[in-house]
Amino acid sequence: MPPMAQSPIDTPLAWRMAGVAFATGFIVFGVVYSFSVFLEPLMAEFGGSRSATAALYAIASSAFYFLGPATGSAGDRWGPQALTALGALLMAGGLACTAFVTDLSVAYVTYGLGVGLGAACAYIPTFAVLGGWFDRWRTRALGIAAAGTGVGMLALPPLCAVIIRNHGWRAAVLALAGISGTTLFICAALVRAAPQARPGASEPLGQTVRSPVFLRIYASWVFGTIALFVPLVFLPAFAVARGADPVAASWLISIIGGASVLGRLGIGYVGGASTLLLYKGSILAMAASYLLWFLLPGFGWLIVFAALLGIAYGVRIALVAPVLIELFGARHLGGLLGTFFTATGIAGLVAPTASSAAIAYWGTDMAGIAVAFILGALAFALVLPLRAAQPRAQSLVGRA
Repeated sequence: MPPMAQSPIDTPLAWRMAGVAFATGFIVFGVVYSFSVFLEPLMAEFGGSRSATAALYAIASSAFYFLGPATGSAGDRWGPQALTALGALLMAGGLACTAFVTDLSVAYVTYGLGVGLGAACAYIPTFAVLGGWFDRWRTRALGIAAAGTGVGMLALPPLCAVIIRNHGWRAAVLALAGISGTTLFICAALVRAAPQARPGASEPLGQTVRSPVFLRIYASWVFGTIALFVPLVFLPAFAVARGADPVAASWLISIIGGASVLGRLGIGYVGGASTLLLYKGSILAMAASYLLWFLLPGFGWLIVFAALLGIAYGVRIALVAPVLIELFGARHLGGLLGTFFTATGIAGLVAPTASSAAIAYWGTDMAGIAVAFILGALAFALVLPLRAAQPRAQSLVGRA
């Protein structure tokens, strides 16, 4: 009798997939969130208003988040390699073309759709396959992969700023095209579809996304992410208004980003606790941090707030995929994650207007913090009743 083939689950090949997901997240989020350093140069180049120029980011981020269900499902059906290669082509090609545009309306297509479609094709399929490549180390692997997004957001914007200062924005866009295209094509060559789930391990995707449990966790993500956008948009201005140095105030956002990377990496080393329980705890900690911000607005406490929020936010990001697997199983994970992350797109569209309206209505920036706390508490209340996997979700990828 021939020897039984070794399962690829939790092997070095599986860790290669974690590296691919880290690199893809690094590129996708680093490129998308580098737009802030291009805003002023693009306004000066094309003579457009701030809102007209910022529409480039709005188009790219909307395409990224709202096309996730389609690209995630396509990855589930045809595998991640073709989707990642297409994402590399679209992102690198769109960026390269943007370097030569002379009209802002053309950039809406080359940058907005090129970057947005490229990100949607590359990120969800490579991230989703990890659910099927790991069992024992799934949370750690997904945390490492999620850390790539945070590291990219920390690394690529300053690099672009240096290139813009020394060589101009067109050179910076070309550099991003080269970096993103090379990295994503390598990722496409290395990524592999996950081992197949046992037939019937999960219910159909359409049934899952209409279930009360999914709708609860989805709504929680919308409210929690709207709350998160309040400090990401207003925290530096809040600190400056209370006498902080503008440069020091800008570092508060970096503290949130850096702490989130620690949270994403560190959660994989927390053993013996329920994934769902830790996820609930991270949402509760985010809500509690807004209360700290409201009650103790001094700059020293703002540093503590930024660190606490960043760690909790990082843990929440790292655990969302393991929680979805625990609740719904690992089949159709690409489509499930793609659908789930449309919640971030909704929050991004609603948050700036909602928080600004609250501040304008009550005439104080403390109103924005109160809104963040209320929404954070609501996000926690929605997930609090959730319980660990039902029998249909117990059968995870890779178990015979």
